[in-house]
Amino acid sequence: MKVGRLRALGTIDAHSIARDSLLRWMVLLAPAIGLFFRFGAPRIDGTLERELGFDLTPYFPLLMSFLPLVAAGLAGTVAGFLLLDQRDDQTLTAILVTPLRLGGYLRYRLTAVILLSAALGSIMVPLAGLSETTLLQLVVSAAVAAPLAPIYALFLGTFAANKVQGFALAKAIGVVFVPCVAAYFVVGPWQSAFGLLPHYWPLKVFWLFDEEATAAAMGHALLGLLWQGMVLAMLVRRFSRVLKR
Repeated sequence: MKVGRLRALGTIDAHSIARDSLLRWMVLLAPAIGLFFRFGAPRIDGTLERELGFDLTPYFPLLMSFLPLVAAGLAGTVAGFLLLDQRDDQTLTAILVTPLRLGGYLRYRLTAVILLSAALGSIMVPLAGLSETTLLQLVVSAAVAAPLAPIYALFLGTFAANKVQGFALAKAIGVVFVPCVAAYFVVGPWQSAFGLLPHYWPLKVFWLFDEEATAAAMGHALLGLLWQGMVLAMLVRRFSRVLKR
């Protein structure tokens, strides 16, 4: 894809985000969540221990492991809303007959949102700072979570008719976090059943690094990326069919 086309698409995206307050807030929300974890979680822990005798500290690594997923969700939601805007404006229909074509546009869109997700995830985890993380753990976890961003974006762009439905779907996706939390407390081979959820893999990678099982973490990272790639490919085909109707 030529640099001029990339610059033009980037300019369109920047204008779309600048004119939409919801998208602007989503971009700023990532570091805010990281800081909330840093200063809010210890206060909540103190209150729980004082009032209920419950120590939240052992679960700080679990809370930290979800931050790359939150980053992917925010980046993917922004990209999904941009897809809906551009679909409603007939921008995507026009792209089908330009030299750029839909494939070039999707390569730009998906690559950009993956990079944004990885960057946000790498920022949020050290900002939270609730538990010690190594550089390798930070980078690999953010990288495995990053493909979830285009999965979110294409899911919204495919199944939502407008931004109102998109917002509802984005909230509904949050239900997936429930079984992911449950997976943390399941031991043995049964935990692998949660691998059907693309969200499970970056969490498992983070947890394995906490256990200092680096080789296992890298193996799970590869498996997670392969499975997410298959899900992403299916969504790309479905989105292309929806757009060409």
